[in-house]
Amino acid sequence: MGYVIDLPQQVAAAIEGTDDTFPVRRIYCIGRNYADHAIEMGHDPDREPPFFFQKNPNNIVQDGKFPYPPHTSDVHYELEMVVALKSGGRNIPLESAQDHVFGYAVGLDMTRRDLQGQMKKMGRPWEIGKAFEHSAPMGPIVPVSKTGYLDQGAVSLLVNGVERQKGDLNQMIWKVPEMINYLSEYYEIAGGDLIMSGTPAGVGAILKGDVMIGKVEGVGEIEVVVV
Repeated sequence: MGYVIDLPQQVAAAIEGTDDTFPVRRIYCIGRNYADHAIEMGHDPDREPPFFFQKNPNNIVQDGKFPYPPHTSDVHYELEMVVALKSGGRNIPLESAQDHVFGYAVGLDMTRRDLQGQMKKMGRPWEIGKAFEHSAPMGPIVPVSKTGYLDQGAVSLLVNGVERQKGDLNQMIWKVPEMINYLSEYYEIAGGDLIMSGTPAGVGAILKGDVMIGKVEGVGEIEVVVV
């Protein structure tokens, strides 16, 4: 049996220190996972059930360039630690959730904020503001064997050398094991899945020519130019 069109290329993320790559299956993104960011977006920071949206694997950018997207005049950066899963399942117990982590990366959840805002007002899904081409720049994945399990560490984003975002992983409302546990109640998660773990306060707009440098302590940094 053949295919009527060419098979889509498997998206794979680089792994630091090796020529091996990490095949990407799905990308889950948690919303409002830092209290200060929830406040700046006009929401109550009290711990409420988490919510997720998805980006597409082929939204990943690894060449350090972010092409400014069409049909928007308000594109925002959101620095995130990305969690890469080596395995998964359903109804994963909280106490064993971290056993499914392969490693971590530095990532950006680029957002067409004006389009996202329009969708919010209309009660429609956010995909047009979140899941577009090149909207997920990320650096190489660093295996947990090198980092240990991360639950604290500084995160920051500089734009043109000026610090715009600053926080710490310990400020996440929902920790990594809790995200894995919760997701597995609603989806059958699996090896190859990525979780973008939320962003601290300080999100803002970028323009062509801007240079973004994102850092996660213990993982590394990425540099992305807006083109």
